[in-house]
Amino acid sequence: MKTTSILILSLSAGLCQADPQLSSWFTEDSGQYARLYQSTANETSRTVSKTWTRGTGTQTTPTYAGISKVVYSTNWVYIRSSGLAGHIMGPWYLDAAKTTNFPNFPSNTAKIYRIPRTPTIPTTKSLTGLGASGCMVNGVSMFDMRDAFSYVSASATDATPTNGLTGDGVWNRDGYHNEGITFDPALAHQAGNNYHYHAQPIGLRYQLGDHVDYNATTNRYTESTTAVTKHSPILAWAADGLPVYGPYGYSSPLNPNSGVRRMISGFVLRNGSNGTTNLTSTGRTTLPAWAQRIQTVTFKSGPAVNSTYLLGHFIEDFDYLGDRGYTQGVHFDLNEQNVRWCVTPEYPSGTWAYFTTINADGTPAYPYTTGRQYFGSPTGGSTTIGETVTTYFNGGPNKVETASAPTVNNATGDVTLTWSGVEGGTYLVEASNDLVTWPDLTPTVTATDDQASFVESGARNSYSKRFYRVTRKSLASFDSNGFDYTVAGTGGGGTTATVPGGVVTRGSTYTLTITIPTNSTPPVPPASVAVTSVSIGGSTVGVSSLVHTSQYVVTCTYIVPTGTTGAKNVVVTFPGPSTIYTLTGALTFN
Repeated sequence: MKTTSILILSLSAGLCQADPQLSSWFTEDSGQYARLYQSTANETSRTVSKTWTRGTGTQTTPTYAGISKVVYSTNWVYIRSSGLAGHIMGPWYLDAAKTTNFPNFPSNTAKIYRIPRTPTIPTTKSLTGLGASGCMVNGVSMFDMRDAFSYVSASATDATPTNGLTGDGVWNRDGYHNEGITFDPALAHQAGNNYHYHAQPIGLRYQLGDHVDYNATTNRYTESTTAVTKHSPILAWAADGLPVYGPYGYSSPLNPNSGVRRMISGFVLRNGSNGTTNLTSTGRTTLPAWAQRIQTVTFKSGPAVNSTYLLGHFIEDFDYLGDRGYTQGVHFDLNEQNVRWCVTPEYPSGTWAYFTTINADGTPAYPYTTGRQYFGSPTGGSTTIGETVTTYFNGGPNKVETASAPTVNNATGDVTLTWSGVEGGTYLVEASNDLVTWPDLTPTVTATDDQASFVESGARNSYSKRFYRVTRKSLASFDSNGFDYTVAGTGGGGTTATVPGGVVTRGSTYTLTITIPTNSTPPVPPASVAVTSVSIGGSTVGVSSLVHTSQYVVTCTYIVPTGTTGAKNVVVTFPGPSTIYTLTGALTFN
């Protein structure tokens, strides 16, 4: 249980120095359920779903959006995430007419992702793999530019999810070009149930204030037509620990006073311009130099450029300007890995940084996020946490409620309380005139989003002074897979009672040792806070000895009531924010 006085604003736990690897994660939506539009009809009517099922994406109970926890050690930063965005996701279709449903919905992937705290920059670069090449700051997966399929020269067709073919691996399909039609308005879709972005995450960019407009009527994001005035924020962290910025950086890489402009990719289509081979004329009979450097498969020619295989269909349809006699920093901004060394608002002394690339009209530009290789060593990725870590942020169901100052309607005397809640949480509102007695105000409030409010009618006219406090009393059932969360009051997380012999005789003196898990939620009070009561089967028992011997061990000696029979719940209550631990089925009385 958690209590928040609206007269005291919560302070975030700033646990260490300002570190972009910790502070850049977008956590504002962590207290709300993930939600999506299942169809264009739902999108038009603004009917969101918090549970859903299609294909491999099944969400039978709600789950919280985005990042629920950020922890760190000396060498790593770890994030826990459901992998679902805080912006509304969907809908998804396979065709422009939006008549054929995309086969899967996303769902909670219960991911733990890590990035190295000290990136290393090797001479020999590593290829990006299929799946996540990084993690967006909202906890959604970042994929590279490919869609996992390539051309099959023997059958003169692309390998696809449905034809069972294995591609040659020479002419690799561009994800945005081939699958962009299946992206939702935020420019994402799912592989299986794994929601991800291949190109710029325009919905996330809007949430971060990165020069994007949003039309709530049409549910569409567009690049703003106003002048760019500020550097893009960090949108993601690649597996090598380097930041991935939005499309706008300083005009001169080492001068923060040089103005801000769109970063220019080092890649161009092989259309005969800029010294490139014109594939429209020659056919796909050669690879660009960058692809020759990294491919290890036997070369095979690709299909002619035509209406089926437009220029840009394959990533090998692009050439790197650095191989065509042009110079990074003069003719383009980003190198073969889509990186430059530059100063940024978060790194005033300089950093290697990726930038998401867009065209002048705001559409995604190749290679979108990273190049086909990482610039640094990709030691990060999906993992488990097997070391001692320090918590930087704890949200989702563990979110600390933050209150706003109350507002008063001078005409009616009504007092309105508002606080940032946890969706699905039920809150008790109490008021006091003397800070001693706290009678309940009714009814309780259930947060239907990550904000909640309560109005006490006429309070200003009835009281000369008034204090309020809000306590979260319960939390609705949710998909807790992947969350570092123990439901208090259920014995979850390993709460046990040590019972000699397992049977207690009625009327006898009995000493019960209660061990509370170290990961209990809410946190256990320290040993200096005494237990106030113990009950069996809902009835308070007289305790002759009650000792909180350590933070996680309570020993109580009492006379077992003679009328107690069968299996009973034992409840231990601490003072303060009504913290209750229930040990279910711990004792049997005969």
